[in-house]
Amino acid sequence: MPSSIVSLQDSAKSQQLLIKPTSGIALKGSITIPGDKSISHRALMLGAIASGETVIEGLLLGEDPRSTTACFRAMGAEISELNSQQVIVKGVGLGNLQEPQDVLDAGNSGTTMRLMLGLLASHSDRLFVVTGDNSLRSRPMSRVVKPLVQMGAHIWGRKDNSLAPLAVKGQQLKPIHYHSPIASAQVKSCILLAGLMVDGQTTVTEPALSRDHSERMLRAFGATLDIDAATNSVTLTGQPTLQGQKVIVPGDISSAAFWLVAGAIVPGSDLLITNVGVNPTRTGVLEALEMMEADIKRENERVVAGEPVADLRVKYSQLKACEIAGDLVPRLIDEIPVLAVAAAFATGTTVIRDAAELRVKESDRLAVMATELGKMGANISELTDGLEITGGNKLAGTAVDSFTDHRIAMSLAIAALNASGQTTIHRAEAASISYPNFVDTLTSIVQGS
Repeated sequence: MPSSIVSLQDSAKSQQLLIKPTSGIALKGSITIPGDKSISHRALMLGAIASGETVIEGLLLGEDPRSTTACFRAMGAEISELNSQQVIVKGVGLGNLQEPQDVLDAGNSGTTMRLMLGLLASHSDRLFVVTGDNSLRSRPMSRVVKPLVQMGAHIWGRKDNSLAPLAVKGQQLKPIHYHSPIASAQVKSCILLAGLMVDGQTTVTEPALSRDHSERMLRAFGATLDIDAATNSVTLTGQPTLQGQKVIVPGDISSAAFWLVAGAIVPGSDLLITNVGVNPTRTGVLEALEMMEADIKRENERVVAGEPVADLRVKYSQLKACEIAGDLVPRLIDEIPVLAVAAAFATGTTVIRDAAELRVKESDRLAVMATELGKMGANISELTDGLEITGGNKLAGTAVDSFTDHRIAMSLAIAALNASGQTTIHRAEAASISYPNFVDTLTSIVQGS
């Protein structure tokens, strides 16, 4: 593999990823992707509050799960050194998180902060202060603070209790039936975790189905949940006995999405992505790419520790435009940046709607993708709640910026594989938040002539 195709440059403050495709490059090989970030967070959290020992295999080693680990260690859980083979968590038991001696730092992880708030709010007579990095301190927390306050929580923060740092004074909470205005697994999970210590039943109803990793794992640890698929509702019965479990974390389909798009848009490509979690609440990206007529096949389908898993084979094909909207969006919300890249190489105009949630992620992903992909020559424009991309323009390498957003950094790298000339991605180190070995994997599959 010619070293000139993919290279890194370090500067005093950041890292630049340089991609300069040669004529005739193709992507070939087998890829093992990092463990699922959503499942990794939940395994650490439930292991920390359960009784006994939890063994986690395949944990994601990105920065976000490290933030979760640091927070729960500070509250008394014993968590062994993190690695992808085996992590052992010795839990404190439900209701026994300790008041930490210092501020809890969630880093860049919205999942850490939002889910943890539900647990902290229910620990009576203990004070917790939670903060994060610059990006996280600007992201909205009112979506979880408001339902927690309805349950009786005492939470204070900036801008009418909507921004971190947040101070939480634990209380005995009451059960509620919360009708969430958005389909959000973080909101749903926060309320369910708060409901663990409630005397009674806590119900969350969503406008559309969001990912269900929390429900699956709570059941595995011993909680009782009733799910009403017809109304997108889940009910948890409080005060269960949670017992440590063995958790095998499948590969993260959000990480696989980058290679699925790369294989679909780079001529001559043939990639096998192994051990991918294909939970139906997460496979919207597969459905969208199938609508775009991508050549993707599921192989070796199986169930591992309660989660459906498959190997995914993708080959190059000429993509077609499609519309992505409605109930599909919650099941592919994290994959929209890279789907925008796919749309730039599809024939016709792809319209993405109902994705306003992307404006309050690590960056305003709608605005950033429109700007940065536009710099490369894509015909892309913002909608109030989405994007409109007309494919067919030949992309040209240029200088672009990740805005310290991991999914933006990796999406632009995939676009660069099929652009003429050199693309320089500034602040590329953001990829390590969810995919520490992204550049190594990219380097290993690029084959040039």
